[in-house]
Amino acid sequence: MNRASLDKQPRDVAKMFDQVAARYDITNDVMSMGQDRRWRKAVVESVAARPGDLVLDIAAGTGTSTEPFERLGARVIPADFSLGMLRAGKQRRPDMAFTAADATQLPFADGVFDAVTMSFGFRNVHSTQEALREFRRVTKPGGKILICEFSTPTNAAFRKVYSEYLMSALPRVARRVGSNADSYVYLAESIQAWPDQAGVAAQLQEAGWAKVEWRNLSGGIVALHRATKPATM
Repeated sequence: MNRASLDKQPRDVAKMFDQVAARYDITNDVMSMGQDRRWRKAVVESVAARPGDLVLDIAAGTGTSTEPFERLGARVIPADFSLGMLRAGKQRRPDMAFTAADATQLPFADGVFDAVTMSFGFRNVHSTQEALREFRRVTKPGGKILICEFSTPTNAAFRKVYSEYLMSALPRVARRVGSNADSYVYLAESIQAWPDQAGVAAQLQEAGWAKVEWRNLSGGIVALHRATKPATM
């Protein structure tokens, strides 16, 4: 079995993303029926980065989530722990400052970023509490965190249909677009095992973030979590 197990050992998860890097963006676009672009746009709007702001885009993959911040005039660092994803991104955008980084051990100084974002990567972190504390460490006082992640649909009937789609359709779609189907079995399983909106909010609060809130996108298929680093700790 090539897919990463749900205990999310970093080496296994990184290897899985290395294997799907070449087709990752197109596979996501097909499987979400184009909704992934809408979700990422919501992240950018919520961050509201200004020209000159320094943004860390962790789990940036090939950099598609990074480019909108760049277009706003922000200084942005795309970081990921999958070297395969970073290589694919560097081939596409050699001018970007792609950086190898583990979310739980970031290679950045304290209090340097105006915002930290993570889209569809938080679920794959080995220790979410360690990651949230690291994100808080590298963020300026008063700075913000935006985590966009798969979540729990709010409608019970739709939730059942969505669960069936995850387990049956995702691997088939992945095969058709030439990606690693086992990796998308892991994707489906990890989404189902993931805490709901309130559970992720509780993790943010436990890690010391303030003004914690979330907004459901696409009926709760995805949740956009937002919080602020207190001005004083």
